[in-house]
Amino acid sequence: MSKLDELIKELCSKGTEYKNLGDMCQIKTGKLNANAMEEDGKYPFFTCDAKPYRINEYAFDTSAILISGNGSQVGHLNTYEGKFNAYQRTYVLDNFKYVDKTFLYHYMRAYLKPYIMVNCKKGSVPYITLPMLQNFKIPVPPLEVQREIVRILDNFTKLTAELTAELTARKKQYEYYRDVLLNKNILECKKQKLSEIAEVYDGTHQTPDYKTEGVPFISVENIANIYGSQKYISCEDYAKYKIKPKIGDLFMTRIGSIGKCAVFDKEADLAYYVSLALIRPKQDVVTARYLKHYIESIAGTKELARRTLHNAVPIKINKDDIGKILVSYPSLEVQNKICDTLDNFEKICNDLNIGLPAEIEARQKQYEFYRDQLLTFAETGETIFTDRQTDRQTDRQTDRQTELNLIKLLQYVFGYAVVELGEICDLVTGATPATGKPDYWEGGTIPWMSSGEVNLRSIKRTENKITQLGYDSSSTTLVPPHSVVIALAGQGKTRGKVAVTEIELCTNQSLCSMICHDELRYKYLFYYLDSKYEQLRSISNGDGTRGGLSLRILNPYRITLPSTEKQDYIVSILDRFDTLCNDLSDGLPAEIEARKKQYEYYRDKLLTFKEVK
Repeated sequence: MSKLDELIKELCSKGTEYKNLGDMCQIKTGKLNANAMEEDGKYPFFTCDAKPYRINEYAFDTSAILISGNGSQVGHLNTYEGKFNAYQRTYVLDNFKYVDKTFLYHYMRAYLKPYIMVNCKKGSVPYITLPMLQNFKIPVPPLEVQREIVRILDNFTKLTAELTAELTARKKQYEYYRDVLLNKNILECKKQKLSEIAEVYDGTHQTPDYKTEGVPFISVENIANIYGSQKYISCEDYAKYKIKPKIGDLFMTRIGSIGKCAVFDKEADLAYYVSLALIRPKQDVVTARYLKHYIESIAGTKELARRTLHNAVPIKINKDDIGKILVSYPSLEVQNKICDTLDNFEKICNDLNIGLPAEIEARQKQYEFYRDQLLTFAETGETIFTDRQTDRQTDRQTDRQTELNLIKLLQYVFGYAVVELGEICDLVTGATPATGKPDYWEGGTIPWMSSGEVNLRSIKRTENKITQLGYDSSSTTLVPPHSVVIALAGQGKTRGKVAVTEIELCTNQSLCSMICHDELRYKYLFYYLDSKYEQLRSISNGDGTRGGLSLRILNPYRITLPSTEKQDYIVSILDRFDTLCNDLSDGLPAEIEARKKQYEYYRDKLLTFKEVK
């Protein structure tokens, strides 16, 4: 038996009393017109909309339940504690007696709206009156029972709120990645007017003659599900359409709501109203899927906004002006990769059959089921309920993981990502122990690298070593093997030279060590920076031998980063060339050395003559 069952059995096994709402709290209304709202106001201003506006004056300072008194949101509930203001058709409930405020809130969420719709004054706009609210009946079990019910229902609503917050975060993540992927500064792309890469049409201007069956008819309100319309026109009326949708077309809202899109991807007859534009892309240039994501992105939204008639009622964009928007687009191969990626994000966010929306929907239904079970117990004195604690482990991405995800996403779509050096490795500089102190140097065992040794390219040993005492006395850092070292300064052409470490060592202050993260192969970084030697010298401070690199320059230095697999492939090729060109035991240098010895041998043979006596 659950705790709730025990409380009911002990405290109200025979049922409970019902009271009028007017006997359990004070019911007031606000005094203000809805136009009293102010931008960035200090206090919430509750009107008949679902979400409060802001205002700079407050009329209430209390713990209240607020009810929208008219309009499309009639009966909508809010709760608030503190200073706020209210519209003249918003009801404010406070000073509760006999009832826990949150219990009352849950009960009214379940039963107030149906009560209002039955009893409201009928008119063009539904509204409620004070007597209606005062006479609304509320069950009043003992407070202990109310609070246990609240605890259980709050667990459900908390979980739904967490899932909703996670869905909101997913949508923001989708929008962020969408706008990154469609950034013209990243894409190698062309830019043309939409009319140059697609045909733009609008739907029928005739008021539909709806039928009970026939060809489905869609308008703005159907854009989220263009195949789910319950409105139809006759086949004869549809035959008059000059432009019928084909697979690969794109619908876009153009009146009232601007720029929401849906891809037409089924063999079906579908009639559409003037509030929708039909966009038919040249499929050898751009795809409908890509256009959908582009038009809904920041770039596409701005293009549409420039040409939208904002003073029209409702707002709209003319068909011909749609064709004037500029579209940046890459190759078809890259378009498809972008769309595959974004479609997956969008599906998680929006598909009611999978992902978070389905879970939120299920949790909401679960909440409603248990709410109805809990809040109708008073009529019978019984309840059937199993008290289950639902734990949910929320997987919160760290900033680091978000960076990695973005890098992998860009690598997948474009083949590489452009990243700052400081994002993919740790940069540290070294130090020199005092040279006048023998205890810091004599008998040392810790390899210590000077700036001139960077010219060796591969550091397997160092000329100098320092003692533990010398290491402790300085601010130098132990650098692990397979790091990359770059000369910040140095004689002649040393500045900008790079080397790789094959041993653990520390360095002097004229060297910067780059300790690579997992997504960066140290040999790839070595070859990349080696190829940028002249550029690194040119961007370093000063010129000639007086110039110098610094962490301030290197941390934001941008490099091209392919996937680790591609990095390994590049390194394998460059390693072979490096061996061929530089290794004295193999490749051309060895052959040159052999030819030199061969030359010297024959030279000596040829130039050594027997003396004639």
